[in-house]
Amino acid sequence: MGNISHSQISPSMSKSTGNASARKATALKKKVEEFVSQQKSNTYNYRQVSHAIGASTAAQQRNVALLLVDMAFNGDIIEVSPGKYKSPQRGNEAIGTFVRRNNGKNSVVTDNDGETLMIAERNSMHALNGDKVRVNIAAHRRGAEPEAEVIEIIEKKEQTFIGTLKVERHFGYLLTDSKFLATDIFIPKGKLKGGKTGDKAVVRITEWKQDFKNPSGEIVDILGEAGKNNTEIHAILAEFGLPYKYPSAVEKAADKIDAGITDEEVAKRIDMRDVLTFTIDPADAKDFDDALSFRVLPNGHYEVGVHIADVTHYVKPDGIIDKEAQKRATSVYLVDRVVPMLPEHLCNGICSLRPDEEKLAFSVIFEMDSQARVYNSMIARTVIKSNRRFSYEEAQSVIETGMGDCVDAILALDSMAKQLRKARYEEGSVDFDRAEVKFDISPDGTPLGVYFKVSKDANKLIEEFMLLANKTVATYVGKPKDKKKPKAFVYRIHDVPDAQRLADFAAIARSFGYKVKSSGTPREINRSINRMLSEVKGKGEENYLATLAIRSMAKAVYSTDNIGHYGLGFDYYTHFTSPIRRYPDMMVHRLLERYLAGGRSVIVQKLEEQCKHSSEMEQLAANAERASIKYKQVEYMQSHLGESYSGIISGVTEWGLYVELNENLCEGLIPMRDLADDYYDFDEKNHCLIGRRHNHRYRLGDSVDIKVARADLEKKQLDFVLVDESNSVAKGEDYMGRNASAKEILADKSHGKKKRRRK
Repeated sequence: MGNISHSQISPSMSKSTGNASARKATALKKKVEEFVSQQKSNTYNYRQVSHAIGASTAAQQRNVALLLVDMAFNGDIIEVSPGKYKSPQRGNEAIGTFVRRNNGKNSVVTDNDGETLMIAERNSMHALNGDKVRVNIAAHRRGAEPEAEVIEIIEKKEQTFIGTLKVERHFGYLLTDSKFLATDIFIPKGKLKGGKTGDKAVVRITEWKQDFKNPSGEIVDILGEAGKNNTEIHAILAEFGLPYKYPSAVEKAADKIDAGITDEEVAKRIDMRDVLTFTIDPADAKDFDDALSFRVLPNGHYEVGVHIADVTHYVKPDGIIDKEAQKRATSVYLVDRVVPMLPEHLCNGICSLRPDEEKLAFSVIFEMDSQARVYNSMIARTVIKSNRRFSYEEAQSVIETGMGDCVDAILALDSMAKQLRKARYEEGSVDFDRAEVKFDISPDGTPLGVYFKVSKDANKLIEEFMLLANKTVATYVGKPKDKKKPKAFVYRIHDVPDAQRLADFAAIARSFGYKVKSSGTPREINRSINRMLSEVKGKGEENYLATLAIRSMAKAVYSTDNIGHYGLGFDYYTHFTSPIRRYPDMMVHRLLERYLAGGRSVIVQKLEEQCKHSSEMEQLAANAERASIKYKQVEYMQSHLGESYSGIISGVTEWGLYVELNENLCEGLIPMRDLADDYYDFDEKNHCLIGRRHNHRYRLGDSVDIKVARADLEKKQLDFVLVDESNSVAKGEDYMGRNASAKEILADKSHGKKKRRRK
């Protein structure tokens, strides 16, 4: 049969064909709507819908896609993300975690699919940040943010707020510092606990009536006078829910522990008291949780012992000390102090591997040659006696001069450490060797100066042997020689980087002239990062690019599910070497003791819960450490207001530019409103601000000169203003086109009536 031309089709045939198409379209729409009505809280895309309703042809699938777009536009379904939809929630409910912000942008993150729903304050039921809530979700038009209303607070999260008290005759207020609460907290007179105006306090919200603007609360603790160093450091700890004092009952329990080492205990262990042993730690360290031993074997090889304080010999499971350590999970290292995981009597006394004292240890003993090849290793409990305590500076002097105590041992260990390090990099380990900011602190806590702590050979010597011990312990349990199923264990894992974050980092590095691979094998990617980090050494952008490289990586966590450690390039890795300051190390010690004795595997679920808690507490401790550094940076810069510095743009946001100073790594904000020369728009994709009129760009990584404008200790915030080549505050044009400084422009009340730059 020949082809039928358009002219040969009769009107009746055309009409019937049109009717048939319409019927098919209607039937398709009905099927899609039926599918949508059955989905409840499930999400779906056009392919999933097509498969479910039997739309198999390309034309049918295209029509399904168009129908979904049309339904989303009309508010019949919700577009969760581009091309991903959810059925309407009118009258339906979802459960999630409430996120409160002091800028009024409250939201709920749903448990089911992680969707973020905006919550107006009038619809919040005064839920607090972290509360578990039930919400009704409203349908919305495409492009609009999905909204919801809290209908029930299922579970209230226990939380406190930190702030400064203002006390009136019959009541008081807490003026909060929190980013999670916009209002002050009302405190009845009977709940003030003697607090007075100007005191820093910890307050718990007890009630928030629906029609009241302010919640009511009670004082949990008074930290002291606001502005005092001890008060502010305790406030930082309290802000992150970390303990700032040690329970006296736990300290008393620790004081009762007998430090004596019996002959019976020595008989159970390998006696290494006669082997040369020493510690290398910071000059101000008090807790020595690791030591190295060294001797030459008859075959010419070296015996290297990595000896770790045997904390679990003294701290028994589920005792009062263990429960407190488990809760804390880690020691917290702040600018001017350490908040220990264990009572001082244990961490600085009984367990600390102090010189000329017999100590119990859990050890990994290696037989190695001068090329750092490992021939044998043994994990065992030992008794040791340290001959010498070195500071890093003292050990570094021995390495550099070839003179001093234990010189042969230190030089041999240094040589092996360098070879271990080289081999590790060749296998794909990343060289994250970033300078740390340190402060010279006066006795009253005032920062007198800022300096950089640089990791030298002595630091790296200790680091390499600790890494080797951790890797050996993890491999022993995770990869049994008898090829049996591995027993449950605590691993330190590090996932592969997010592809997009890595690509973004590679693009930024490229803008500086450095090549970083964003695809390929982990070894190839990490080698390219190491090459970049080596090339950038000593240059202005070094710290910035090193920080970005770290940020592009995933966070390392504790887990029973071993996926290896990407950053180190290890298939098996754990934390075994710091039980004085990390609870996972204590867990590892106990598991090792059990498995070395032939014990059965422990229950994974309980172990995983402990891993998760330890990871969360580690993150909180890191946040508190950064907050304490930020506080001291702002405090230090208070005496440098009006002074000029060079820096690098370390962050670009819709509210302004973050600049990190080259001299001291202090970071401050140049607010968008202070960029006086133009109206700037934020280009998120390219990490820059672009001027509308002059097309001037401020890009991530650009060098700029600034003056210190403000130092707000309450907010831990520095504000900078740009300066020009003559060291004057950069001028631009005001809203009438006249030359003006940032200060002059800000003082112009009329600018608010004009079209303002995007924020």
